[in-house]
Amino acid sequence: MDEEFCGRVVTNEELELFCMQLAEYEMHHHCSLYKYFFNDLVYIVETLDSTRILSELNYRNIVDMEYYVSLKKQCGDSVFSVMLIQDIFDLGKEAVIGLWGSLFAIQNDYPHPNLLGVLDEISRLGPLLLDQINLDENGVALPKDLKDIQDVHRQNLLGKTQQLVEHQAPGLSHPQQSFQISDRYLDLIVVSTKQFRTRNQHEVIDTGGVHEHYLQATHIKLERISPNKLFRWCHRSSCLPHSVLVGGVPGVGKTTLMQKFVFDWVRGELYQRFSFVFFFKFRMLNDIKELSLVDLILKEYPYLTTKLETLFSDPANLLFIFDGLDESVQQMDFRSERLCTSPQIQESLSVLVVSLVKQSLLKGCYILITSRPTKLALIETKNFQRVSEIMGFFPKERKLYFDKFFLDEKKSEMAFNYVRENGILYTFCYIPSYCWILCTVLSTCFKPQEMYFELLPKTVTQLFVTFFANILTNHSRDTSQVPALLTSLGWMAEYGVMEHVLGFESCNLKTFGVNYSSQLLSNFMVESGQGPNVTVSFFHLTIQEFLAALVHYLDYSHEKLQESLDKARRFEDGRGEMFLRFLCGLSDSNTRAVLQKHLGNFSPKTSVDVINWLSNTFSMNVRPDRESDDKRKILNMFASLFESRNRALVAHCLGANKKFQFPEFHLAPLDCTVLAFILECCRDPELVDLDTCFIQTEGLERLYTILHNVVELRLTNNDLKDTDMKFIYRILTNPACKIQNLSLKDNSFTEECCPTLAAALCENQSLRTLDLSKNKLGGPELENLLNVLSDNACKIGNLSLRATKLTHEHAPLLVSLSGNTNLTHLNLSFNYFADTGSEYIYELIRKSTSLREIRLDTNDFNMESIERLRSLQKYHPNLNIIL
Repeated sequence: MDEEFCGRVVTNEELELFCMQLAEYEMHHHCSLYKYFFNDLVYIVETLDSTRILSELNYRNIVDMEYYVSLKKQCGDSVFSVMLIQDIFDLGKEAVIGLWGSLFAIQNDYPHPNLLGVLDEISRLGPLLLDQINLDENGVALPKDLKDIQDVHRQNLLGKTQQLVEHQAPGLSHPQQSFQISDRYLDLIVVSTKQFRTRNQHEVIDTGGVHEHYLQATHIKLERISPNKLFRWCHRSSCLPHSVLVGGVPGVGKTTLMQKFVFDWVRGELYQRFSFVFFFKFRMLNDIKELSLVDLILKEYPYLTTKLETLFSDPANLLFIFDGLDESVQQMDFRSERLCTSPQIQESLSVLVVSLVKQSLLKGCYILITSRPTKLALIETKNFQRVSEIMGFFPKERKLYFDKFFLDEKKSEMAFNYVRENGILYTFCYIPSYCWILCTVLSTCFKPQEMYFELLPKTVTQLFVTFFANILTNHSRDTSQVPALLTSLGWMAEYGVMEHVLGFESCNLKTFGVNYSSQLLSNFMVESGQGPNVTVSFFHLTIQEFLAALVHYLDYSHEKLQESLDKARRFEDGRGEMFLRFLCGLSDSNTRAVLQKHLGNFSPKTSVDVINWLSNTFSMNVRPDRESDDKRKILNMFASLFESRNRALVAHCLGANKKFQFPEFHLAPLDCTVLAFILECCRDPELVDLDTCFIQTEGLERLYTILHNVVELRLTNNDLKDTDMKFIYRILTNPACKIQNLSLKDNSFTEECCPTLAAALCENQSLRTLDLSKNKLGGPELENLLNVLSDNACKIGNLSLRATKLTHEHAPLLVSLSGNTNLTHLNLSFNYFADTGSEYIYELIRKSTSLREIRLDTNDFNMESIERLRSLQKYHPNLNIIL
C-alpha cells in the first residue's frame, strides 16, 4: 500500500476528542451528517472488514454482533451495509456517535482513503461542514434582481441539459436510447493523484485492460466519490478544492457527467452554494483568438450583461465548467507565469483558463475541467487540488444499461449473459459507448423469431464488423456509393490515427475526397463548432480506428500498409494498438465476410501481408518464456493473434515456446481471455506462471477451461477466495488434467474451501506437488482435506502448509499424514503448534516411512520440544528435520 494512504497512528485521546466533538451536535445536525455521508458509510462498511466493525459496535453495546453476522450471510454485503447504517441511525444519537467512534478506532488497521477522508472532513471542518451542507442544499440568499436573472440562467441551462439523446441504434423501431438525463447518471469516480502520470498506453486498450484492477484498487488505495462531492474536503491535499480535474477515456461519460452536473444544479439538487454555473465546451471555443473573461461569458450568456460586475464581486459563488480539454486547439500551459488578473483584460483562452485555475483571476471561484487521460499526462496537474477519473460502468451498472436498452427482460438477460461470457467484450462494457454499440449489434441478433447466433461477435473486430454491417443494411439507400465513401473516409481516419488527429476540418474532407453531403456520413461522424469553423469527428475513437484498418482491405497498397504497420507499432503512447488489432482481426476471411455483400470483395493480399508481418514481428520480438521481456508488448501481440482467430498462425508464432511467465504483472480479465486462447493453441504447455498477477475471480473464470493442460501452474497471491475453489476443482478433475505442480500460495482461501479441494484431489491422478502456504486453513473443515492427503492412494509427494493458521488443535489430525507413503516433503513452518502440538508432530515423524524433509521452524516450540524432535533424526537418518 502506498505510504500516502497509510495515514498516521491515531491515539485514544484523539478518539475521545472526536467523540466529544460529535456529542456537541444536536440530533438534527447528526441527521444532516447522516444524509451527507450515507453513501460513504455504506461503501465503507461494504468494503472493509465488517466483522471488525461489528466487533467495535458490539463492544460499545450498540448492536448484537451475532444477529448482524447472521443477517449478512442472509442478504449479502450491499444490502447488509445499508440495513446496518439505517438501523444504527434509528437507534438515536448515542448509537450514531458510537458508529463514528467505531470507524475512528479501526482506521489504524484499515487506512482506506474513503474512511480517512470522511473522518478527516468531520474532524478538520467541524461546524463549518454543517454550514456547507446547508449551503449546498439551500444556496445563497440573493437580492431580487439577481434572483430573477438566476432564474433566466437556470432556464437557459435547463434547455441545454435536460435531454440526453444517444445515437439512435440503427434498425431499431423504438427510441430506447433517448433517455432523460437523470437515467444516465454516472455517479462513480475513482480518485488518484498519480495515475495520469503513469499511464501512457492507448486509452481504450489500456483502461480496458486495467479497469478491473482499478475496481479492486478502490478497496485498497483509491478514493471512490460521487459527483455531488467533487468539491468536498480533499484528504489528500488537506483543503477544500477550488480546481478539480476529471479524466476519462473516450466514451466513458465525461460530457454526460458534466451535463448531469449542470442539470442537477438547475433543478436545485446539487451544489446550490454556487449562485451561477457557467458551462463551456472547449471544442466550441476553438475559433477564439483573444477575448476577456467578460466576453467569454457574454458570448454564451448575453443576458448577463448588466450583472457581471455584481457577480464578480463574490467569486466564491461562481463555478466554471470546461468540458473536453483534449479537444482544445490551444495548449494549456499550467506552468506558465503569464496570468490574467482582470475579467476585462483581453487574453488567449488558454491564459484565461490557466488564470482561473491558478486563482489569479477571480480568486475564490471554482473550476471543473474534463479531459482524456492522454492529454492529462502531458500537462502539469499540481495546480488542481483534486484529480479524478470517471471509471464508467461498474458490473451492476452494466446490467442496468442492458435492461434500459432492451426494455425486455428476456432479451436483456440473453444479451447480457452472452457478453458476460465473452471476456473481451464484457471488459469493454465499462465504457457506455461500447455498451451502446454492443446492445445495438445484439438487438439485431436476438430477435424473437430469428436468432442470428452465427452473427454473434466473439472479438472486438467482429463486434465492429457486425455494427458496420447493421448500419449499412439499414441506412444505406445507394449501395453503389458505399465503397467509395468508406474508402475516402477510411484514408482520412488512417491519417488521423497516424497523426493523432481527432477533429477534421473542411480542408481535410476535401483532401481525402470525403463526400460531406452523403447521408451515410452522419452514422459515423458528428459536427461541432459553428459557421466556417465547423469540424467533424468520429462518434468514437474506436470507430475511427476500425475504418483506418478497413481501408487497407478496401484499397490495397503494399507500401502504405507496411509503412502504417511499422509506424503504428513504434508509437510510444500505444495509440496504434487498436488499429493493429483491427488489421489483424480483418485478416480472418470469416470476419470480413459479413461486410462483403456491402463492400464487395476485399483484397486477399492485405491479409497475406498482415499475417506475414504479425508472424515476423512475433518471432523477432516476443518470448513469453522469458521473465525479463516486456509483458505488455507480449500481451499486445497475443491480443492481435486473438483477433485474427488464426490458430495455425498462433501455433507457428509460439514455435517451441512451452513456458508462459507473467509473475508480478497485472493481468486484467481481458488479458486472461486472450491468454486462454493462446494456451488453447499451444501444444503441451509446460509452465504457466501467474504469481501475483491480480487475476482474482474473473480472471480465473476466463482461464480455467484450458489450465488443465499445463504441467506446472502457479497461482500465488491472486486474492482467490473460497468461491474460486470451484474453478480449481474443475481444473483438477478434468479427465485430461496434466498438472503435476500446483501453487495456491498466499491467497484468501479458508477452511471453507477444504471439502471442495479434497473432492478434487480424490479424483485427480496427476498432481505431485501442492503448495497451500499462507492461506487461513485452520478450522474444522480442514479434516476433510487432511483425510484425502493422508490416504495411501494420494500421489502428492510435496505438500506445503506453511503459515496456514494451524494450531495445536489441528496437530492430532496431522498424524494421519504418515499414511501417505508418497509424501516425501512436508512444510509446517510458521504455524502455531507450540509445545502442546509437538507431541503429535513427534508421532507423525516417528510413524512416517516416506518423509525425506519436514520443516517445522517458527512454531513457538521451547528448547525441550525442539531437542526432542531433533532426537528423531537418529531413527530417520535420511530425514531432514528443519527446526
